[in-house]
Amino acid sequence: MNIEGKAPNAGSSGSFLIGGDVAVHRLGYGTMRLVGEGAWGEPADPAEARRVLRRAVELGVTLIDTADAYGPEIAERLIGETLYPYPPGLVIATKGGITRQGPAKTEYVGRAGYLIQCVEMSLRRLRLERIELYQFHRIDPRTPLEESLGALKRMQEQGKIRHIGLDEVTPAEVEEARKFVQIATVQNRYSLGDRRHEEMLKWCEGQGIGFLPWYPNAGGKLLRPDHPAALALAELAARHSATVAQLSLGWLLQRSPVLMPIPGTSKVAHVEENVAAAELKLSSDEWAEVEKAAAAS
Repeated sequence: MNIEGKAPNAGSSGSFLIGGDVAVHRLGYGTMRLVGEGAWGEPADPAEARRVLRRAVELGVTLIDTADAYGPEIAERLIGETLYPYPPGLVIATKGGITRQGPAKTEYVGRAGYLIQCVEMSLRRLRLERIELYQFHRIDPRTPLEESLGALKRMQEQGKIRHIGLDEVTPAEVEEARKFVQIATVQNRYSLGDRRHEEMLKWCEGQGIGFLPWYPNAGGKLLRPDHPAALALAELAARHSATVAQLSLGWLLQRSPVLMPIPGTSKVAHVEENVAAAELKLSSDEWAEVEKAAAAS
């Protein structure tokens, strides 16, 4: 979907100030799908993976979300090798606190020494002196939260982290975390087809905290022909000369000003399709129709 023949630009998604001082376009790019299946191993097509990263930036994406667990380490390495030196305004947000033992096999580790090492190694792979947004990938139930966040606070005081975020948390957990550090963002699973974290979104709106919804296309489920909502959503998308993926991303962008979708893909064509969702404009009644169709899931 191009408007008047022009290439799409993520700037059309609007902007958000992470932590009140780091400006990004709200439609970003997530790198979990850039690597092998189950976030394990090298990309199936390394050259295409590099083209994806470059194209995202060309299309105005200023927020790239990654993690040391993607690969592991491979997504960060690809970003550093492909995009460094980084253009002004590009924010690389990364995460630590998950170890990976194989495809889709993880364990949460929040020990202070481990997290400090995570930050140092991410800085090295990304070729950065400071990470603008560092997210605690998962709270480790075996480690006191004060220890985990205390380690990140030390990295922040040393100038190696600017802002701190949390992944897969509740409002109560964020409130507890704020006893030790300021929290700039939350990254929870949320989409048109999966609204389990509605309470977290409302809380973030009230606090002015950014919300990075992962799996913003419901892991591709809404795109499958056998999904209960597929036909209705496909008809609505066609009515607006769009795709269901674009409809899903456009819905997120209009749903709340604190939402910053980070759709992931390993294909340049899909990056272009996703960014074009920033141009999609529907009336409130039309968005309500989209929500009703998705509720069939």
